[in-house]
Amino acid sequence: MAYKTIYPYTNEVLHEYDNMTNQELEDILESAHLLYKKWRKEDSLEDRKTQLHQVATILRRDRDKYAEIMTKDMGKLFSEAQGEVDLCADIADYYADKADDFLAPVPVETDSGDAYYLKQATGVLMAVEPWNFPYYQIMRVFAPNFIVGNPMLLKHASICPRSAKAFEELVLEAGIEKGAFTNLFVTYDQVSSIIADKRVAGACLTGSERGGASIAEAAGKNLKKSTLELGGNDAFIVLDDADWDELEKILFFARLYNAGQVCTSSKRFIVMEKDHERFLDLITKVFKTAKWGDPMDPETSLAPLSSQAAKEDTLKQIKLALDNGAELVYGNEAIDHPGNFVMPTIITGITKENPIFHQEIFGPVASVYKVASEEEAIELANDSKYGLGSTVFSSDAKHAQEVAAKIETGMTFINSGWASLPELPFGGIKNSGYGRELSELGFDAFVNEHLIYTPKK
Repeated sequence: MAYKTIYPYTNEVLHEYDNMTNQELEDILESAHLLYKKWRKEDSLEDRKTQLHQVATILRRDRDKYAEIMTKDMGKLFSEAQGEVDLCADIADYYADKADDFLAPVPVETDSGDAYYLKQATGVLMAVEPWNFPYYQIMRVFAPNFIVGNPMLLKHASICPRSAKAFEELVLEAGIEKGAFTNLFVTYDQVSSIIADKRVAGACLTGSERGGASIAEAAGKNLKKSTLELGGNDAFIVLDDADWDELEKILFFARLYNAGQVCTSSKRFIVMEKDHERFLDLITKVFKTAKWGDPMDPETSLAPLSSQAAKEDTLKQIKLALDNGAELVYGNEAIDHPGNFVMPTIITGITKENPIFHQEIFGPVASVYKVASEEEAIELANDSKYGLGSTVFSSDAKHAQEVAAKIETGMTFINSGWASLPELPFGGIKNSGYGRELSELGFDAFVNEHLIYTPKK
């Protein structure tokens, strides 16, 4: 597997890295395992809290440096990359601040004696992470597990190696012990061998269904715990009483942020039949404001896709939809530039027989569906193999929450696009995976809830 930074705006190769040898990997595994054993014996929580705060401090100090690395790796707008750096700093501070609360013994109610459970580290974790948020995807696993005392190994996406190395350099600069976080340039066969290693306690992945199935298989075969986040085909339901002025403000972010390469971005817009044409006019108006160009230019609002392959896949999916009866409303025109640009595109008239109905389009493409009733909207939203996120738009917050409760997803956002904050649990159901990251739920993902029980005499 070749680890290369190919700048999506120019398709120039900027960095290239060799794979690790098995001996290098063995040394790293042993170092991480010895650190786990050391942390179990020594109470170094105060040191880890201080160090994690230092990670946040460095990120804020060198915000632009880290942002540019991300942009050059996978093409996102520099302004979006700056926001990602800010979020990573917030996640680091959050888990450092919450460490004592989250690690406090939890009492267990029983009349038979005294009982509580401790939250304890379980061992080295293997993380396989994607390219669309090169630091954030790492931080939301690293920060809680570092506080708990679980060292982390990372196999990052092959197209963003500089981001992976930069995160490792960041951790070391913050004074964190070697072995707490190690970036690996390894093959998938080596990942399987890592998960099987007795020194590794668990595995997590954010990525494709295929990748998730592979990691889950390796973890299950070796009786290791795993968590998976595998993408989504999120529904955005516009109810009868939606505020259309507010709706207009949300649509660009909901679908075109990060060039549409967001697992939780809204991909299926579901509107009432009477509002179908009005909505098409509105989303077309919004999409027409997108300005493609140099992602480092603050005037650019639409970034290139992450790779030539990503561009080709998105264009193939648009063609698949149209070849099977969907209607093109806007877009799907070629952009004459060496970068990996796809014009914002809107399609409608998708039937359940259309193969695109069951697919996630990971690019700047909106699919618009019309329904006759709220009940049909909910049924359509749930008619998906995915269950990551969703949006409900309504002027009646209480009713929106009632509709949200009927949608089969891990997250629903009211009158907003997707959101990610340190305190909000992130994850889905169905083919979108299992387990949660962020919040206290993410903190508990790889802990041992160790019961301490003293029965009455």
